[in-house]
Amino acid sequence: MEDQADNQAPTNEAPATAAPAEPSSVTATATALTPPPAGSGTPPPAGNGTGPGLGAASVSEAEWPAKVADTIEEVVGAVHDRVVRPLTLVARGAVFGIIIAVMALVLSVLLVIALIRLLTVYAFGERVWASYALLGALLVAAGAFVWTRRVSRNAEEG
Repeated sequence: MEDQADNQAPTNEAPATAAPAEPSSVTATATALTPPPAGSGTPPPAGNGTGPGLGAASVSEAEWPAKVADTIEEVVGAVHDRVVRPLTLVARGAVFGIIIAVMALVLSVLLVIALIRLLTVYAFGERVWASYALLGALLVAAGAFVWTRRVSRNAEEG
């Protein structure tokens, strides 16, 4: 049997039961780097000859970490611009609003204390009740003025 195998001439056809053989990477590289015959009308293979017949693919394979990093950076930048920045502005506004409200409350309490003290000492000769009555009358007048300027709900709907 071995004699029969040695006597047979090698053929390019594979047996019917066996899968076709794939060319090795050395053969593919040599084929890719070999220019086509003159006048064949086919252009030479694209690429710089660094890979097995696919120079452009091997370049992109070498650059994929940079492309992935760029894509991640773009996605993170887009998320930052569309989500994080508006949330930061809202949070900043809330924080500054709370600070301003607390400062206004503290300032108004201090101003009322100073007004009562000034009226008690300099205007009413240590009569605190008169200072309270005057301040109460001023606040009632301000409240009545604001009440007359209000808009009823029926006017807003109609």
